[in-house]
Amino acid sequence: MEICLRENAIEIFDLDPFLAELLRQIPASADPTGGDAANADPEGVRRAQERLFSVPAPRSDREICKEWKVYVEPELRRLFRSATETVAEDLKQLNEPQKPLANHTLRIPLAHSDSWLNALNQARLALHARYNFTDSELCDHERSPVASRRDLSLFQMNFYGFIQEFILRGLSEEK
Repeated sequence: MEICLRENAIEIFDLDPFLAELLRQIPASADPTGGDAANADPEGVRRAQERLFSVPAPRSDREICKEWKVYVEPELRRLFRSATETVAEDLKQLNEPQKPLANHTLRIPLAHSDSWLNALNQARLALHARYNFTDSELCDHERSPVASRRDLSLFQMNFYGFIQEFILRGLSEEK
């Protein structure tokens, strides 16, 4: 996999099918339920929702929390949904059924960078909360990424952070 800035876009090319699939999962991962409410762990869903829509004051300050829920949270949900819709639309480039095992190329227009950063951040926060990763797990770079669904999710979080870093680099190079 290689990433470069080319013609007002961040281009990820020679993207193997495994990493392409992880990218395809961004919208579902950004959803606090993981995109599958029927199989979701209720405690993990609760933690993910609290993390994504955290209130700005202690719960004991009911008035501020109530106002936040009424005035701010709906706009956050709209912004989050808009970002994931933009990313989902960009990810359609990876849907080539005639070449399921071939490497792919993904072009992210710089104009979509904010949406990508938003959706990747949502996905990372939701995965972190859903699986309740510890600090030591987050820092353990020797862990096998495919030993369990939990390990795969940790790898996914790190991969999304890697993509965020390159988007930020692309934006800084553009200036």
